[in-house]
Amino acid sequence: MDRRDLLKLVGGSAAASALPRMASAQGMTMPLPTANAEPVPSGKADHEIRIANGLVELAPDQIISTTLYNGQFPGPMLRLTEGQRVTIDIHNDTDTPEQLHMHGQTLPVDVDGAAEEGTPYIPARGWRRISFVPGPAGLRFYHTHRVPGADLSAGQYGGQVGPVYIEPRREAGNYDREVFLTLKEFQAVLSRGGDMAMDFLAPAATVEALKQAGETAMNASMASGKPHGYEVGYNLFSINGRMLGHGEPIRVRAGERVLFHVINGSATEIRSLALPGHQFRVVALDGNPVPVPVTVPVLWLGTAERVSAIIEMTNPGVWVMGDLADDDRKRGMGIVVEYAGRKGDPVWSAPAPSKWDYTAFGNASRQPSKVDEIIEMTFAKDNAAYDGFNRWTINDKAFDMANMEPTVRLHQGRRYRLRMRNASDDIHPVHLHRHSFELTRIAGKPTGGIMKDVVMIGGYQEVEVDFLADNPGKTLFHCHQQLHMDFGFMTLFDYV
Repeated sequence: MDRRDLLKLVGGSAAASALPRMASAQGMTMPLPTANAEPVPSGKADHEIRIANGLVELAPDQIISTTLYNGQFPGPMLRLTEGQRVTIDIHNDTDTPEQLHMHGQTLPVDVDGAAEEGTPYIPARGWRRISFVPGPAGLRFYHTHRVPGADLSAGQYGGQVGPVYIEPRREAGNYDREVFLTLKEFQAVLSRGGDMAMDFLAPAATVEALKQAGETAMNASMASGKPHGYEVGYNLFSINGRMLGHGEPIRVRAGERVLFHVINGSATEIRSLALPGHQFRVVALDGNPVPVPVTVPVLWLGTAERVSAIIEMTNPGVWVMGDLADDDRKRGMGIVVEYAGRKGDPVWSAPAPSKWDYTAFGNASRQPSKVDEIIEMTFAKDNAAYDGFNRWTINDKAFDMANMEPTVRLHQGRRYRLRMRNASDDIHPVHLHRHSFELTRIAGKPTGGIMKDVVMIGGYQEVEVDFLADNPGKTLFHCHQQLHMDFGFMTLFDYV
């Protein structure tokens, strides 16, 4: 059964019937902070972002209505300079209070863009000015942090995603030019499952105790008569807001070294990307340079992950750069790469099988820094527990949207290790706000030096990351898969 068959199992009427109650339960109980923590500069802003409903022409016969930044998808590129203060005016022309999250930056709570931390909302039909010092350098992005619950027209299901590139003070410049790609799906629908790849991560070692716990809970749920919990699928796929074959190709010249900055702007999907006859030399993950650049045939990105990779253009032709999933690629998840002087139909051919191994980009011999405390975290799924949606827990607790109380108290200046244990068969791309963390152990394999803000944790696997508590205030930790975070998979750290 392919994705399209599965999507038919739950129609629009089922989704619509769930919206009012779930939207209320998930979104309307959240407090609306209003005060700025710090004064902001007066005068003209450096950038302006306007949130409003608009149209995106994915293809001539596929024009969709959604919420956008400045009437376009992706939102306007914010090209900032590391260490140089920037002021941004954010106008909200919709009828709903909004949050704009500056993902991957080490910002104060007031401008990070998460109500759970206490960031003031951008009021409906109002505006808010923010000012901050960008950093760290590299590929970041911005997106809404509104909680849509079951409303598949809201939150990151819509078009509120835009790239950020923070120029480093010193640029190596070992490439000829840059190309920015934002991967995104549209027309989300509820389903009872899907065909997303789950076997691409390496190492593949699982923890038997986690597997036993997860399968026991799932078997008990199914035996009680519950169906599988809702998932989300999509009808339309795009790169930079255009379906494959309907946008301008990436035009290259033989011998060029092109640095591709790739953002997975999806609400829920893991994405892959390959270019027939070419290889990617990965130089940065989540905007941070890797200790060991490695050449790979395929990029894999969990939701909100970014990869910067150089391709040497040494195979002239007209090619399809696209997702490995045939169904998704044929429905838009691709873009044409055209060499100068070459014409004809674009060619796709699947690369040889490969695995995505974070540890390949790190230093296995590097000894991790001493930590002051280890924080144990176990992630679990309560199948179809919330009106047919899965409830997600961290250490047996689902996040309380009404109270939003911190569960972990940190101390400024201390170094912490998150020991994360996944007692489900889902891959979780987990994100820590306002900090970067170092990968130290992936499924039992040690590594070091890889700095990220999102990491995928495979089914029934353990992952360990270290971070320094050097940015005081409430700090949100969550799975970046929208359905997971909206239905419990969040917690708050706090320190002063």
